[in-house]
Amino acid sequence: MLSILDKYILKRYLGTFTLLLLLFIPIGIAVHLAEKIDKILENEVPLMEVLIYLYNFTIYFANLLFPLFLFLSVIWFTSKLANNTEVIAFLSSGVSYSRFLRPYLIGATIVCIAALGFSMYLAPKASKGFNEFSYEYLKKGRKDRDQSNVYTQINKNEYIYVSYFNVAEKIGSNFTLEHFEGNKMTYKISAGQIKYNEEDSTYSLFNYRKRIIGENEDILQTEHKLDTVFAFTMEDLTPVTYIAETLNFFELNDFIEKEKARGSSYINRYEVVRYKRWSLPVSAYILTIIAVAVSSVKRRGGMGLNLAIGISIGMIFVFFDKVFGTMAEQSDFSPLVATWFPNFVFAILAIYLLRNAKR
Repeated sequence: MLSILDKYILKRYLGTFTLLLLLFIPIGIAVHLAEKIDKILENEVPLMEVLIYLYNFTIYFANLLFPLFLFLSVIWFTSKLANNTEVIAFLSSGVSYSRFLRPYLIGATIVCIAALGFSMYLAPKASKGFNEFSYEYLKKGRKDRDQSNVYTQINKNEYIYVSYFNVAEKIGSNFTLEHFEGNKMTYKISAGQIKYNEEDSTYSLFNYRKRIIGENEDILQTEHKLDTVFAFTMEDLTPVTYIAETLNFFELNDFIEKEKARGSSYINRYEVVRYKRWSLPVSAYILTIIAVAVSSVKRRGGMGLNLAIGISIGMIFVFFDKVFGTMAEQSDFSPLVATWFPNFVFAILAIYLLRNAKR
């Protein structure tokens, strides 16, 4: 059963967090809309599509920054408790610091469970709508999706490579397809240029060459232009880098396994997305403990000093999260370590601050 103290603090915990979200999300929408309004008007985007886009942006924005909002909300209302000497009254009545912390942890559990469900199912759908709208209307669609040095396994026996693929023109340069039987290459197709024909889903190969590898000698076939079909789609030549963000929990796990089998070069990027869906909700506990430890002590500088300390710690957490996530995406650094390292470091900080606060 929850005591009066638990209900009082839990109500303030969830209420302040919700209020902060309701205050900052409209600001985020206004700033984002002001930045993009010229392109929206230039492309004459229908009003309904703009409203759906803003709805998706709201979910995307809230999911991305909820740890920071939670952290600031806990510091805000706990500092008010401390300034009103309510914390001192609680502890002086015989309530231990650990007991005082219990409703905060209950609140963190509620937020963590909600954030897990949010990031696993609702946020991916919103991310898909947000990104598709951005590419369709705000980035002129396609240039940002052009791909360089795409090398991927399309099935058990075949690998494709293209040095550059222009999405707008559907034209690629330096295309190769290698076919293997076991560990032995049986033939290789290459072309100076490949063009996808959308009307009949065929490909045109220019300066086509096919080398069939024989036991004693190879057979070489050449054509200036050859129209043919392949067992891969244009999406294999232009993998969408944000695709992992648009998949729910089960879809993402299946997608990563398939991409590993195909030898995708974006595995680390997909793994970072998967692990962050767990690490960010768990950070609710760590940031809550740090926020309580920092703000439950009445300071000479008052609430302003607590907020300044809190904002500094929150920005450092976001910085760590972004830097290590980018490091894992762009190198061989472990995505698991990259996504959980900020939580590990700040968990140590939380333990240290909590011990000092108890004294």
